[in-house]
Amino acid sequence: MSASRTASTQTVVNFVNTAHFIDHMFLLIFPTAVLGMGQSFGWSYGELLALSVGSFIAFGAGSLPSGWLGDRWSRRNMMVVFFIGIGISAMLTGLSTTPAILAICLTILGIFSSIYHPIAGAMLAANAGDRLGRVMGLNGVFGNIGIATAALSTGAITQYLGWRWAFIVPGAIAALIGVAFWIVVPDGAGKAPAGKTARKFDIPRALVVRVFAVLTIVILVGGLIFQGATIALPKLFDERMGRLAGSAATVGALAAAIYTVGALAQLVVGRLVDRYSLKTSFLLVSAFAAPGLLIAAYAQDALMLVAAGCVMIAIFGQVTINDTMVARYTTDEFRSRVFAVRYFVGFGVAAAAVPLISVLHQKGGGFTAVFLLLGALGTLVFVAALLFPREQSHIKTKAAPAAAE
Repeated sequence: MSASRTASTQTVVNFVNTAHFIDHMFLLIFPTAVLGMGQSFGWSYGELLALSVGSFIAFGAGSLPSGWLGDRWSRRNMMVVFFIGIGISAMLTGLSTTPAILAICLTILGIFSSIYHPIAGAMLAANAGDRLGRVMGLNGVFGNIGIATAALSTGAITQYLGWRWAFIVPGAIAALIGVAFWIVVPDGAGKAPAGKTARKFDIPRALVVRVFAVLTIVILVGGLIFQGATIALPKLFDERMGRLAGSAATVGALAAAIYTVGALAQLVVGRLVDRYSLKTSFLLVSAFAAPGLLIAAYAQDALMLVAAGCVMIAIFGQVTINDTMVARYTTDEFRSRVFAVRYFVGFGVAAAAVPLISVLHQKGGGFTAVFLLLGALGTLVFVAALLFPREQSHIKTKAAPAAAE
């Protein structure tokens, strides 16, 4: 591979990682900013949080057309639309004057957010080579740092400048990055390099069915756990950590620290799946879920930090496991569409987390009921890991010309 091609590939990867940071950051600005919105709209936390349901539904539903367009049109151009679209919609959200307008803008933001995962997963897998787990793990770190930054920056900006600027400032930056991506990255970027071997699999049908049956269960259950835990965390810390958190900025800082733990775990998991079987890595990661969630249902102060750390290790590590499963068992030609289905199902179910938290918190069940339910679901994820087949010599690669965009 030439030096120019290597540089071009690394540039694409850098932009894709930056986009992951932006995608997760922007989706979680609202759950922290909502703590400072009460006076602007005169609504309670539960009522305001419910306005983001459309955003999370759009985040999942938009994956299908995004994946199709990525495979049939251009992954690079779809990423341009992502950067600029999510930036402009975030700025409009910050300018919202009524709850109805706020809900509409959040939904539009969710539509543009949905572009990232089916496009980025395919772009990364096409050029990962034998370092697939590490590439996916590092990309996951950027997403987690985005989540951490959302809690930290939103808490600080909301406290000192107001919640509107928590959307406007990052929105402007994202749009500018989109323009840079448009200029720097060529239109042919995004698929496997010409002349590079593409992976083909000769896997028994029964094994394929078993793999994707387990993956479907984990995506359904894990999506609800992921969204429920990440959305609830800022408010959970606000309620349960009175000795350690006394302001929106402090809550954001503590949440950011816990999300960073998840980011580091994802990097470790990426290396695990390159070195050991997916089943071994899957079992290890899923073992953290149920205990952490059940402890979080009742924990206070320092114990809450420990429980939240276990939860973040489980849910973010699982993302790397799931993406590696899809990348290893698909070919470049259809990869965006398979990733699209994976995220459509996961984020579609995850949208139920918003009304779940809102209703239980509003009606008196609080976060104890929420995390008891999530803990039960975490147990199902571990059972699914037990059912996942151990990888052996059934995965075979054959040389095939890579598709050029």
